[in-house]
Amino acid sequence: MSRTPVPPREVRPYLDELVHRTRAVCGPHLVSVLAVGSLALGDYRHGRSDVDVTVVVDRSLPRRALPELAGALAHPALPCPAAGLELVVYPADFAGRPSGGAGYLMDLNTGPSLPERVSHDPGESPAFWYVLDRSVAHQAGLPLFGGPVRDVIAAPERAAVLTALRASVREHAEGEGHAADNRVLNGCRSVVYCRTGRWFAKRGAAGIVAASEAGFRPLIADALRSFERPRESVLALPGAAVGDFLDWVAGRVDEAAAAEGGHDAPA
Repeated sequence: MSRTPVPPREVRPYLDELVHRTRAVCGPHLVSVLAVGSLALGDYRHGRSDVDVTVVVDRSLPRRALPELAGALAHPALPCPAAGLELVVYPADFAGRPSGGAGYLMDLNTGPSLPERVSHDPGESPAFWYVLDRSVAHQAGLPLFGGPVRDVIAAPERAAVLTALRASVREHAEGEGHAADNRVLNGCRSVVYCRTGRWFAKRGAAGIVAASEAGFRPLIADALRSFERPRESVLALPGAAVGDFLDWVAGRVDEAAAAEGGHDAPA
């Protein structure tokens, strides 16, 4: 039987205070607070990982509460002990049905290593990030407040997830704003999702891909070594090798998408 991840001790007091402040602002309109991302998948690395949180509220939440919540949770008003906080607020009626859209009420990025950002317009952001996050949340979200995760967050349809993965791989291939090790390890997660329909932690997915793809083992091993280091001291990985790997990942995602659509995979 798999063990439900528990938030690491370094971030537990922070998460407790985040929930306390969110409840204070949202009151009876608050439906659920979930830890997602690396915390949910049991792969959080202190000093490297962000804290990813999904908040679900009733649509009747007064709009003025959203900037109030952003102010209450922004670093350093609430000092973030991790690299950053990535928090997304969804209305319950949106989160509870499958969707390929962004659909958020608020997207907050804050913390010592993240550029400060608050958005209230889902049209400002590429939808694929949110589709992938909700897919992970449905599978593995860690409840911090509220009811069972799967009663709150619907799983996006597999076709929507594969479309989101295509967009994610394209962005990682461009490399802008992404550490090379993260590009490789996210590529491993994408491939394993295509094979299994489930999300694995980055290190677990890397082991699965390395076991079956001997040609990429050295690159994946270097990415894993780099992932153990703080953000400011990641290792440089060979750009051509990273590009070749992501081209291969894109091919596996295209094959899965073609199979999902009932067509022959690309040659």
